[in-house]
Amino acid sequence: MSAFLHLVRSLVFGGFQVVSLVVWATLFIATAPLLSQRNRYRLAMKWPAMTVFAARFILGISWKVEGLQHLEAAKDQRLIVCAKHQSSWETLFLPSFLPRPLCFVFKEELLRIPFFGWGIGLLDMIHINRRDGRDAYQSIESQAQIKLDQGRWITFFPEGTRTQPGERRRYKTGAARLAIALGVPVLPIALNSGLLWPRNAFIKRPGCIAVSIGEPILPLPNDTPEAFMSRIESFIENETQRLSEPTVSA
Repeated sequence: MSAFLHLVRSLVFGGFQVVSLVVWATLFIATAPLLSQRNRYRLAMKWPAMTVFAARFILGISWKVEGLQHLEAAKDQRLIVCAKHQSSWETLFLPSFLPRPLCFVFKEELLRIPFFGWGIGLLDMIHINRRDGRDAYQSIESQAQIKLDQGRWITFFPEGTRTQPGERRRYKTGAARLAIALGVPVLPIALNSGLLWPRNAFIKRPGCIAVSIGEPILPLPNDTPEAFMSRIESFIENETQRLSEPTVSA
């Protein structure tokens, strides 16, 4: 497929994202005060689901998921999700695909993004000021128990930012510390979205994004956050490397 066609498809998709986000966020913000928290989430997540399907038909980006048996076994558990983060695609796909409402842990700067930030500010997620250091973790732990009790899955991108394919950053231990403190398992998720939907790149390529869901990992007795996170990181990075060659359209 020619570079020009990739550009045209990316332009069409970009236009769809902007227009649909403004319309959907305006509808959501206007109706949110009338809805319960659960129904707010359901309404809000229609946009990510719609955008993922639009990417499939406009950009030619499909997906395949391995490890569905692990997801089925875990769907009734209280747990924490740790996922690889290579692009914006997984921030749209995960909440529209996973069976439980997600509670993302994210930097508070995202709340200032017009429409998108205003919308997620109404979803009662966990936003932190990273300059708060230790106090930021205490804030996460105090809120996380409440979210788990509500039936939500706490969701981290443990590298803290999007990475390019083949790039590794230090995994922060917040998710592991939280899992140990609350006695819940971690569901690890690997993916290779950055090969088709690169970080900070406007032009996206058609093909199939691969997602691998691992078996939930429980903290061991006397586990340190570093040791526990090392096991989570090992699965995510090994699987991400294995998935590094997607099927890409010509």
